[in-house]
Amino acid sequence: MDRSLWSVLFGTFTLRFSTGLTGAMLTTYLAKLPAYHPEAPPIDALTVGVFAATFYLAELVLSPFFGILSDRLGHHRVMLWGPLFGAVAVVMTALTGNLVVLGATRLLEGSSTAASIPSILGYIAIATAGNEALRGRAASRFEAATLAGLGMGFIIAPKLFEALGPTAFLLNAVFYGGSFAIYFFGVKDPSGEKEAVTREHTSLKRYAELVQHSGVRLLAPTWIAVNGAIGLWFSQSLFQFQRADPRFPDQWLLQGFSANQITIGALAIAVIFGAGIFWWGNRFERYRRTTIILLGVLGGIALAAAGMVVNHTAFGAGTSVVQAGLVVAAVLVVAGGLFVLAGATPAAVGLLADVSEQFPGDRGAIMGLYSVFLGIGQIGGALLGGIAAEWRGMDGLMLGTGAILALALLPLRQLRRTEHYDAGPGAPASLD
Repeated sequence: MDRSLWSVLFGTFTLRFSTGLTGAMLTTYLAKLPAYHPEAPPIDALTVGVFAATFYLAELVLSPFFGILSDRLGHHRVMLWGPLFGAVAVVMTALTGNLVVLGATRLLEGSSTAASIPSILGYIAIATAGNEALRGRAASRFEAATLAGLGMGFIIAPKLFEALGPTAFLLNAVFYGGSFAIYFFGVKDPSGEKEAVTREHTSLKRYAELVQHSGVRLLAPTWIAVNGAIGLWFSQSLFQFQRADPRFPDQWLLQGFSANQITIGALAIAVIFGAGIFWWGNRFERYRRTTIILLGVLGGIALAAAGMVVNHTAFGAGTSVVQAGLVVAAVLVVAGGLFVLAGATPAAVGLLADVSEQFPGDRGAIMGLYSVFLGIGQIGGALLGGIAAEWRGMDGLMLGTGAILALALLPLRQLRRTEHYDAGPGAPASLD
């Protein structure tokens, strides 16, 4: 990969770090909002879910618009807009406790992602055209940068907010400025972009035709479900782990963990998930995209089942050898399921990039569908997570995860039929 592509990926990491940092700090901020603003009402899990859904709603609605603009104006140019939206959002967040204004900042953060992701993925698609191995590496590293950034923000947020309070949001504005500098100084227009800009482009009216392409149509429900499961946890887990819930005394994961304990756990999750992304992303030439997605979905279901075991098996000084062995086995299944689930994300990016080869003037529009499907999934996951957590605490989150991923299996069979290889497992995948 050349310098510009590496800069795009590094900028993706820093940008998603800022996004994850804001989202996780906002969750902590909401949990303690009356302490900073006595006039503010107590916040429940459903409200947290609504705030998370607001972010993804903005991403969902605006991604097609920014994807089309990136095709017309250039992917590199539109890429620069995302950090600017994000910086404005975090400055506003630091200065208010009003729920309406905080909701508006979620819309701005969603706009930041909506501008960034289609343009970044459009850049990757055009920069890796005709190179299957490079596309696999770039797709996996994009997902690794995205999730590592979000995860790092998630890990650092509790301690950073503990140290600085709402002022930490102002520090995050500086991080957004760093992402802008990386894109501005480190990225050059990719080869072929000038020609692509002059091509005939899609319009909002024709956008529906792109969505009806068989590869896109069949990938959509699976990708939405996978992101729904991920969104459920990103929106609720930090809120749930840091408070003891007396309604569910039998659930070990609802005992109220410290910021240090949550940070260590989040770091372990980030390492396992990141390793899975890299491992599967480097196997695009060996495994079919749909095989990787299928294994990922099954791994996620196993993760949820093992998580239920951990949640209901007390682990402490009085734990028997049998109980300890059961917990260790369940934790290993959780780790293995997380590792396999990670592969579904770069595989989905690879499938969309394959489709974009048939629409060289509309790469941004096609790759923008990544954010559309992600947004639908994350909105549904965030809202379902709030309802499930109010219903059954951590058990509700585990059951919700398993149910969402089970739905992801339904369209996979037909999607596998549309995917074929020209010359065996090592050749580039193509869709009809």
